[in-house]
Amino acid sequence: MTNKRQIKFGAMIHGVGGNISGWRHPEVQTNASVSLDFYKQQAQKAEEGKFDLVFIADGLYINEKSIPHFLNRFEPLTILSALAAVTSRIGLVGTVSTSYSDPFTIARQFASLDHISGGRAGWNLVTSPLESSALNYNKTIDQHPDHATRYKIAEEYLEVTKGLWDSWDDDAFVGDKENDIFFDPSKLHQLNHNGEYFSVQGPLNIGRSKQGQPVVFQAGSSGAGKSFAAKGADAIFSAPSTLESAQKFYADVKKQAAEFGRNPEQLNIFPGISPIIGDTEEEAERNYEEIANLVSIDKALAYLGRYFEHHDFSQYPLDEAFPDLGELGKNSFQSHTDRIKQQAKEQNLTLRQVALREATPRSAFIGTPEKIADVIQTWFEQRGADGFIITTQVPNTLDIFVEKVVPILQQRGLYREEYEADTLRGNLGLPFLESRYVKELV
Repeated sequence: MTNKRQIKFGAMIHGVGGNISGWRHPEVQTNASVSLDFYKQQAQKAEEGKFDLVFIADGLYINEKSIPHFLNRFEPLTILSALAAVTSRIGLVGTVSTSYSDPFTIARQFASLDHISGGRAGWNLVTSPLESSALNYNKTIDQHPDHATRYKIAEEYLEVTKGLWDSWDDDAFVGDKENDIFFDPSKLHQLNHNGEYFSVQGPLNIGRSKQGQPVVFQAGSSGAGKSFAAKGADAIFSAPSTLESAQKFYADVKKQAAEFGRNPEQLNIFPGISPIIGDTEEEAERNYEEIANLVSIDKALAYLGRYFEHHDFSQYPLDEAFPDLGELGKNSFQSHTDRIKQQAKEQNLTLRQVALREATPRSAFIGTPEKIADVIQTWFEQRGADGFIITTQVPNTLDIFVEKVVPILQQRGLYREEYEADTLRGNLGLPFLESRYVKELV
């Protein structure tokens, strides 16, 4: 096992894709978002490429303008449990909201997935940005927590969940048939948490896993989100649009992790990228144009509206300056909406330009396999990323990436040829997480 820093990869399995009109492409399987065979193929292809993890995103509110993939898709923990049975090394990460679930249930579900998979589970902790999510949980929009409160809830929620995951010592279940001792009572720990938002007694009715606890991911890029990840997450997903912004994000989060007394190298930062690959630059550009041309301006406006609480952008002139939205979006996808507003103002963009750009964004990750590998290497070596989450804009992205980009990075010594471990923690370079009760005795 080499000590040299190496790139890490995750694959977002996104069904018919994240593009609002990508499902219309002739090569897209229209039922992919609810096809077990499709998810199995993608997970196994990612494992063939020695990816660290597959990632299942989620959301809790839809309407008629939602991205097609969002309208009809698997619940994360359910599909990840199925994928655990057809993979053996790759990590299995799913999104669950702290605003609309209970710590005991989520602790139990992820601990179960961790056991089913042999220590490969990860939880992508989100706080649910869309206010309308409340309408599906016996609440009103007025009861949807504001941005700051959502992160306060999340911090206590994570504390409770991690406490529940330590309900049992690793060797608590002795299974001594001769003496009729199934478990050692001295190795069972009741949590008895009483906080501002949660009161949870415990213990959890499942033991610790092969990796100690599931890996915790976080996807917030706001100030509160970055601080939260720096304090308590093992990895963070980000969405920078340039190397400069990626480096700034990376340096900020790593610095905060150190200030919290953590080893910054044990907080992995994964920008999400949507590579569009062609054997030539011209082919890559054609692939981009093919998917971009599927998106009508009406669909682009609907896609843009989602970031602003499904705001109706059709009421504004298309070819005039992007409208002044005031504080709209501050309580939803805050970092993303702030970026949209800022770029529109600085670049004097029209509403049409903003909508089409957001619907099918361009990036540095468009080109030949060699170019994609070069850009990935640059971002990695210049501390803009520890790894990348590969998402899909065009069909067969993951297959092409594994077959054509991964070998280049392996030849350069930047990426593994075999897995280092059989747990997600091990492959991410994270140590086995000891129980808090063991630490208290040391």
